[in-house]
Amino acid sequence: MPILATKKLSDTVGVEVLDAGIDRLLTDPDIPAACMAALEEHGVLLFRELHIGDEAQAAFGRRLGELVQFPLYANPDVMQISFDPDNPNAEYFASNDFWHLDGALDAIPAKASMLSAHVIATEGGETEFASTYAAYDDLSDTEKRDFAELRVIHTFEAIQRLTYPEPTAEQLSEWASRTVREHPLVWEHETGRRSLVFGATASHVLGMDTGAGSALLADLQERATAPDRVLRHAWSVGDLVIWDNRGLVHRACAFDRREPRRMHRTTLRGEEAIK
Repeated sequence: MPILATKKLSDTVGVEVLDAGIDRLLTDPDIPAACMAALEEHGVLLFRELHIGDEAQAAFGRRLGELVQFPLYANPDVMQISFDPDNPNAEYFASNDFWHLDGALDAIPAKASMLSAHVIATEGGETEFASTYAAYDDLSDTEKRDFAELRVIHTFEAIQRLTYPEPTAEQLSEWASRTVREHPLVWEHETGRRSLVFGATASHVLGMDTGAGSALLADLQERATAPDRVLRHAWSVGDLVIWDNRGLVHRACAFDRREPRRMHRTTLRGEEAIK
């Protein structure tokens, strides 16, 4: 009998975990390995209406790996995602509306993230997920060969310009201070699997005409995030979702940002550079 009882959420991504309450997540010695194996296989785990608090969420996260710290928040294990003007990162959360990989501009991207819903939008505000493993697997043999050596430049400016198309001089200066990363288009993981690395941080393809490179990246993203390839999760208060950041892109769906939607995120530190 499997350690976790699950139910598929879509044909390509995600399962709902049916038999793991907070106490089991915090005490069962078999849970960490079972959750990480399920993430590797399914990409997304949903614990519906779990109502886990910040301390328990962080404790569960530490059972799965080392946590990224968010020093601007009262509990540095947990980032609060909201458009409250007092939120220190509110200016940048609008970029969550575009397909992205968490930590694409870091030396090592996040291994996984968990998000719990504390206040939800009246309408909209869903989160969508798409598998970048499936995106690679769906390529033709010719595409796999042609893309094997391509390199892509990722920048903070690329994703921020989607939200702020007419940036101020101060914004341009701040964006320019951020790290620029060069990644392969095809990530060869330590597990032997391959995935595509794309998303809103992708600026251009090295050695390729700008227009042609942009068209290629747009086409790959459009194919990977077609409606039949996407899991859209409509939040209920108390839901907890964990996703494998190494093999997925995700985005938030539109909602009225005057509403007090608030999500709490805990992030597992990555262990594998994109290569």
